[in-house]
Amino acid sequence: MNWWQLDIPDVLRNLNSSEDGLTDDLAKSKLSDVGPNELVEKKRKSTLTIFLNQFKDFMIIVLLAAAVVAGIAGDLTDTIIIVVIVILNAIFGFVQENKAERAMEALKKISALQAHVRRNGSVIAVPASELVPGDVIELEAGNVVPADVRLLESHSLKINESALTGESVTVEKTEKKLTHAELSLGDRLNMAYKSTLIANGRGRAIVVATGMSTEIGAIAKMLQQPEEVTPLQKRMADFGRKLSYLVILICVLFFVVGYLRKEDLINMLLTSISLAVAAIPEALPALITISLAVGAKRLVKKNALIRKLAAVETLGSVTFICSDKTGTLTQNKMKVVSSADASTVPIRIGIDSLSAFECCIALNHDVRISSDALSGDPTEIALIEYFTGKHSQDRLFEVIDKFARIAELPFDSDRKLMTTVHRFDSQFLITCKGAVESLISILGDQSDSKEILDRADELARDGIRVIAFGYKVIDTLPGPFTNETVERDLIFAGLSGMIDPPREEAKTAIEECKTAGITTVMITGDHPETAAAIARQVGILSENDLVVTGKKLQAMSDGEFAEKVEKIRVYARVSPDQKLRIVKALQNRKHFVSMTGDGVNDAPSLKASDIGVAMGISGTDVSKEASDMVLLDDNFATIVKAVKEGRHIYDNIRKFVKYIMTCNSAEIWTMFLAPLVGLPIPLLPIHILWINLVTDGLPGLALGSEKAEPDIMKRPPRRTNESLFADGIGFHIAWVGLLMAIITLGTEAWAVFKEMPHWQTMVFTVLSLSQLGHVMGIRSDRQFLFKLGLFSNKPLLGAVLLTFLLQLGVIYLPFANQIFKTQPLTFNELLSCIALSLVVFTGVEIEKIIKLKLGQPTIVAVGAKTT
Repeated sequence: MNWWQLDIPDVLRNLNSSEDGLTDDLAKSKLSDVGPNELVEKKRKSTLTIFLNQFKDFMIIVLLAAAVVAGIAGDLTDTIIIVVIVILNAIFGFVQENKAERAMEALKKISALQAHVRRNGSVIAVPASELVPGDVIELEAGNVVPADVRLLESHSLKINESALTGESVTVEKTEKKLTHAELSLGDRLNMAYKSTLIANGRGRAIVVATGMSTEIGAIAKMLQQPEEVTPLQKRMADFGRKLSYLVILICVLFFVVGYLRKEDLINMLLTSISLAVAAIPEALPALITISLAVGAKRLVKKNALIRKLAAVETLGSVTFICSDKTGTLTQNKMKVVSSADASTVPIRIGIDSLSAFECCIALNHDVRISSDALSGDPTEIALIEYFTGKHSQDRLFEVIDKFARIAELPFDSDRKLMTTVHRFDSQFLITCKGAVESLISILGDQSDSKEILDRADELARDGIRVIAFGYKVIDTLPGPFTNETVERDLIFAGLSGMIDPPREEAKTAIEECKTAGITTVMITGDHPETAAAIARQVGILSENDLVVTGKKLQAMSDGEFAEKVEKIRVYARVSPDQKLRIVKALQNRKHFVSMTGDGVNDAPSLKASDIGVAMGISGTDVSKEASDMVLLDDNFATIVKAVKEGRHIYDNIRKFVKYIMTCNSAEIWTMFLAPLVGLPIPLLPIHILWINLVTDGLPGLALGSEKAEPDIMKRPPRRTNESLFADGIGFHIAWVGLLMAIITLGTEAWAVFKEMPHWQTMVFTVLSLSQLGHVMGIRSDRQFLFKLGLFSNKPLLGAVLLTFLLQLGVIYLPFANQIFKTQPLTFNELLSCIALSLVVFTGVEIEKIIKLKLGQPTIVAVGAKTT
């Protein structure tokens, strides 16, 4: 129901209440009908369910099946290793998912604990949870509004609704009915909403909605929607699914070929298991997790706190950043940016004089001033800061002391004026401030009215809020003391213009986003003129871009909105559900969307976006709990650093995949082709597990320390449907894997032909060392190793050396010989293995030369131009 459109008697009648509130019996009856005034949480998954879900992945199921078959066949070593890997992976996933979202708890925390309510005609304090529709409550400055209410009385009542609407300016409230049916939250001046803060004045109101029926309850419902899957999770899921099908196909083919050749079935079964183990990159989940964790640690140093590890990479794929205005692009603090002092009569204070305009600023306010802070209305605080910045706080106190206030006419939404009366020697100084039109109407001299209005309109077009000041000096106070008798025949003192200014670094950050192919969109609850002005200043809005209000957005069909959504740069006066609609519309257009914000109203869209970014300083607990990342410095520019880090991490993850899958494809080719060309099975399952976990794992982990490519922020975001194997990675995996297998099988054929007793250890060693050469070659897709420098990634160099030493341990240590069924190689055999393994590294470097010749961009030196 549109309560703001009803007269107070109609509101009371509809709620079966009265000016004196409800009786205890009626309140209890309603409470049993509507339930407590609390936010209801949806049922969460049990701990056991979360843990068991970790085993649903198809790759995990294949691994477990391999472990079972290996155990039945008597190979307990492989079984134990595989089971340990699967359990460790499940434990990590469980820990991550079990960090249940606490957004609902944060919403509950900001709700009022007590409310002053009229029951049986008397005002009593009751828990806010016991309020019901029809209760009449008292509101005072400093209180949190305990429920959604319709105002019955308002006395200088101002409410800070920024957490709910996004507006930084407090809202002046009234009890009078409003005529428009379609009004945004910020325009419903006779309503107040649960969890907003009363900044000034007092009032009386009747409860119209409680619990989940309130506006903040609607937000709570939106927060309970399923979480979006991150781009990395989508790509990894697609990768895992395709790989699993490939593994099954290869294993079946291999088993069928062996059966047709009348091979031993148990042996073929174990070899098929070896193939499955070879194909599945057991170390990849751990490598990705560790890389994300390292990236998150780096981002903390850059003032970006990652709440969900998968989000580290997501920003690198973002195409649209939907940013809240207040506190994100702006400072969330009003500031005087323009002033026009029209007063000609100086007023002497002490040994110096001030203009009447400056005296009006110093005297006409209700700001509470202490030595270290100002509190009160943000507009008045901005004016006081302007005065003290121009003069000093001591000068302010001097003016206030000299002109003692003896009377005032508080601001109201009808007059749009505030007047104060001060002693001025034997006379009285009247100061007045308010809306330009209102103040002009009470001037004694109207000759400059058009010029004043034109100047005010000029400022307003730039999104500047204009306050006009007037004054007069009189000998005696009029009687009766009313606004009609006092607010007349004033002298125009001047204009002040203020705005919530943009952050200085926001424009640079937005320009960097453009260079990186990312579109920034402003979404705010503020007025369209103000929002558009700020958007122009920071570079979001250009000539052909669109500005859409919440009212216009509501009138658009989904089809019409879908056509325009990519052209709209500013959304003004929008509601929480509309923010959610914007995010969903962009996602439906195949965009990766980031939403930034700091208010309760931002929480649903923060949660629904591909990555939600909350403000750490000004952000509410609700927005932080609903987000994936928190900016510790509330700085939009930090997002750009996070984007770079996200792209850097994704590049390194692709290198992981490129490295590990090339190695795995080499193992598959080696195991698959050996029987077909008449060679013995070259590797045991334990050899493959060693390669996958150690030879792949340690260098793969160190790839995460590789520096970002020079052009990382000059290329567009990756396409939403792009696979991990795009840009030639799939082709690289195929040909280098085949090359590695040919070298390995060639080694086997040569060693078997020469009747070397250590042939299997040589095959194992060549394959392992070839992969170490490969990892050194793929450190960069574009730069050659001699240009990168051997020592530019010391962790990788250390990992390669450590892996080499571990491989020597497997070859030469007696206990390792028993576990891995290896034999010590002669010095010449070892040198031969090392020489053969260098072929792969050489081939990868030659690939870069071919790309250069074919015209594909390859960077031949650090910092050199792309060709």
